[in-house]
Amino acid sequence: MDITTLIKLTNGKLITNTKTEDIDIEFAMASDLMSDVLTLDTVNTMLITGLANLQTIRTAEMSDVHCILLARNKKSTPEMIELAEQNSIIIIESASALFKIAGILYGNGVKALF
Repeated sequence: MDITTLIKLTNGKLITNTKTEDIDIEFAMASDLMSDVLTLDTVNTMLITGLANLQTIRTAEMSDVHCILLARNKKSTPEMIELAEQNSIIIIESASALFKIAGILYGNGVKALF
């Protein structure tokens, strides 16, 4: 799934100025527990979370996750945006619940990891 479609389906808002054209999301993981995210071993994966802090960006970087969707109307800080852009990570914000976002994406072909 391309980022433009993902944003439309989740009523999201693109926050970073990171290049999105080359990103194709095949898998998604929904978690607020970053230690679980560190176990990822797949490509083309996005993270759906309500945890809006620098640790989320650092975890995504270590796990080779290039797209983070912040659920539940969580807002990214300027520091998060700066770090994400430095690491070519896309941040999207959505007011929808994590469960709803995961269901929408799954129903539109994004695969679950577990």
